Amino acid sequence: MLQKLKKIDFVVVTVLVMLMIISVTSLYSVTIGSADWNGYHIKMLIFYVAGFIAFFGMSLLDYRVLIKHATYIYIGGLLLLVYVMFFGSTLNGSKGWINLGFTSLQPAEMFKLVLIIFLTFILVKKNKSQLSFIRDVIPVGFLAFIPFVLVMGINDLGNALSYVIILMGLLWIGNVKLSHALIGLVLVAGTAFGGIQAYIHYHDEITAFMKEGSRSHWLDRIDPWLMPETTDNAGAGYHTHNAKLAIASGGMTGEGFMQGTSVQSGRVPYTYSDSIFVQIAEEYGFIGSSVLLLLYFILIHRMILISLESRERAGPFLIIGIVSMFLYQIFENIGMFIGLMPLTGITLPFISYGGTSLVISMASLGVAMSVKLHGREIEEDMPDPHAHRSTVAKQA
Repeated sequence: MLQKLKKIDFVVVTVLVMLMIISVTSLYSVTIGSADWNGYHIKMLIFYVAGFIAFFGMSLLDYRVLIKHATYIYIGGLLLLVYVMFFGSTLNGSKGWINLGFTSLQPAEMFKLVLIIFLTFILVKKNKSQLSFIRDVIPVGFLAFIPFVLVMGINDLGNALSYVIILMGLLWIGNVKLSHALIGLVLVAGTAFGGIQAYIHYHDEITAFMKEGSRSHWLDRIDPWLMPETTDNAGAGYHTHNAKLAIASGGMTGEGFMQGTSVQSGRVPYTYSDSIFVQIAEEYGFIGSSVLLLLYFILIHRMILISLESRERAGPFLIIGIVSMFLYQIFENIGMFIGLMPLTGITLPFISYGGTSLVISMASLGVAMSVKLHGREIEEDMPDPHAHRSTVAKQA
């Protein structure tokens, strides 16, 4: 065990510690003295302790064990998603939480790692140099579509879209045909463009339909993105409008720790969770935001290096799935506050308050680290390619 711990990439560990410091101090800034959220920075520290346990635990666990039991993990994850559809607690319009008393569990967040493991198992089992659209892409897509529908059923658009991004990343590394990929991109782009135009043109009818179906909170997420000029800043656009003002006011160096005008006055909702990037941008400015993005870049870069060094097929699949998950979350969370993406309830990895999100993110990094630790075992067990030549030379 000690030998394996010595092989852990301590650049990754250092980055995680730095992200922990940013998260805890940011939470302290926006929650201290609050009647509802006071002490969340202490809870986040506790979540980080659990997260590091998950990170080191998954690092020491041979990732091939997860692949071997992937089917059972997938079925268990689906059962949890079905459970929250009927018995889950509702928070911010999403019925996706299991109340455990001392904390809450979000199965949709957990299922991201479950999906990565299961799709890796399926694609590695196929063992094909190139994926067939009918025999491979469609069946794999269907396996990702099942949890997508379940999570959309509990009104969690952010996590549902993450399943699509994970699927696309794994199909890409699985070597889907370029022609199929281009056709898929054209269809997705055409559908998205058509959907946007239809939403704008039939906005009144869609609004009435959403309200009848108890999904009016989706309007609050989509309207500020697609129709900002018609959105009432006192209503649906309040969140994104004030977030943009806060980010702009941060300037180059920020307004200072605990000095952010918008975040400290409460004009930006959910600064302890989804909107925590707004606090970083306003109080630490462009420089602070850039440091955060640099830390994310280092994490992703180190994971890609591990995938390139892996000698076993499943390793790169797992890592690309994890990288896809992180890239989507980072881009979506930051993009929704600068007008690039719709407002969804997606957390900023390692920074936003949330136990399930943090522990799953840390466990995912642990899986990537397991590829580094146990992938080398495979390499060490492989015969030396020059050994046979030297033996022949001696015999000669």
